[in-house]
Amino acid sequence: MTLSRLQCHYRGVWTLDELLDRVSAALSAEYPGAPNGRVRDVPDRRAVRWYATTGLVDRPSAMRGRTALYERRHLLQLVAVKRLQSQGRTLADIQAELAGATDTTLAALARVPEDLLAPGDAPQPEAVRPRFWAEPAAAPAPPPAPAEAFALHGVALGGGAVVLVPGTPTAADRADIAAAARPLLDLLAARGLLNERESS
Repeated sequence: MTLSRLQCHYRGVWTLDELLDRVSAALSAEYPGAPNGRVRDVPDRRAVRWYATTGLVDRPSAMRGRTALYERRHLLQLVAVKRLQSQGRTLADIQAELAGATDTTLAALARVPEDLLAPGDAPQPEAVRPRFWAEPAAAPAPPPAPAEAFALHGVALGGGAVVLVPGTPTAADRADIAAAARPLLDLLAARGLLNERESS
């Protein structure tokens, strides 16, 4: 369901697929696309989850069962990220610029049509723990100098452990990193610091 989902789900909270429909619709106007072929014009589900993991986009606002729920701020963040990427900006630069950005700042960057932001009546989602890390800082630090900015890429090791590296690892790199990390994973498992469900 695509168009009907856009028309009928103005509830204030959206599933990831509904959010991505809105991102696509918002970018259908005034968006020249990424300056190179390495960046997607519209983020996919994996990209949104990665953005949330790295703090580029807020984590989901709530959960309904196992379904993550997103809202207006997520839409503004994702569209702002893609518009800045279309200007040739790196994710590290964008993350520095958007750290602690208000909804007003995001709205000015994203230029999302008002009909895509209409909240409607939101269902009551399950309560979630406070997300202190997602709150904007009182006084955000100045962005790093361009020479210091770089994008981090995660290599999943199992059990919920992830190693962040500044380069873009290949499949062979990921396999070698996972093999080299085996003693670390054994230590983390012995101390009960891994997610047992993800390890099995």
